[in-house]
Amino acid sequence: MVTPAGQRQTGRAGAGVRRLGWLLAVPCLAGCAVERLVVDRVGNALADGGTVYAADDDPDLIAVASPFGLKLTESLLAKLPDHRGLLLAAARGFTQYAYAFVELPADETELSDVAAAGAARERARRLYLRARDYGLRGLSSRHPQFAQRLRADASAVLSQARRDDVALLYWTAAAWGAAISLGKNDPALLADLPLVQGLADRALQLDESFSDGTVHLLQVSLAASRPIPQGEQIATARQHFERAVALAGSRQAAPFVTYAEAIAIPGGRLDEFEQMLDRALAVDPAKAPEVRLANEIYQCRARWLRAHADQFFVR
Repeated sequence: MVTPAGQRQTGRAGAGVRRLGWLLAVPCLAGCAVERLVVDRVGNALADGGTVYAADDDPDLIAVASPFGLKLTESLLAKLPDHRGLLLAAARGFTQYAYAFVELPADETELSDVAAAGAARERARRLYLRARDYGLRGLSSRHPQFAQRLRADASAVLSQARRDDVALLYWTAAAWGAAISLGKNDPALLADLPLVQGLADRALQLDESFSDGTVHLLQVSLAASRPIPQGEQIATARQHFERAVALAGSRQAAPFVTYAEAIAIPGGRLDEFEQMLDRALAVDPAKAPEVRLANEIYQCRARWLRAHADQFFVR
């Protein structure tokens, strides 16, 4: 039989154990909080880190560095799966990497190897889809179940998007559209084109000047998919092209390369194709250091396109 004194002793001992348990838990809780804070800050830095890459003048260096940065972003997302900045960084990063360093064959050897070229395009398509999924997750972080609601009622969910959603709207649409362009034999993917157009239209409506008018370039690429006569498609594409050039102040090669690929090639316009590539190559990357890397990459693409024009045109 336990005496009252024994009960008090037992009670004190139990309380001591509980206090000890709480004290032992405090370092764990503090450590978890610190870890989350560190990951959050690193995530924010990565999300803003595009400016560091954008000013670089060495595409080969960025080609080597990008995979590490992308995997680091994914590692941090494993800790903070709803971090909006990290999700934007992933959507943007995988899209840029696929476009700049994966989609086109790197040299004549790969170009002559049909299997290698096809494998490169398939890898790029998968990377674009990965980017799209990160973009949709980023949009869902503020607009719950965005992807599901987009398929159910695109107009309703897109009407809720705001100006600070434009970056995610743009990169999601750009990645998704690029995946579709490389997967034209996939009916399910092709059926998503209206969703891509909806994302692009909403981004344009909210902020046409985003990233020096790149939302207009997205419209140039999508113009041919609009259910309107070909003449109207070309007129629409040219309007967006001219607006993009105006917003970029002729400092960027991107509008000219985009037009050459999206409009001149499908239309069989060799003269216009060459004219646009000449204008792209005439841009001086040093005059716009904040977008130097993009200009270097687009000029590399322009030279590749010019060198392989016979693939696209019958002379």
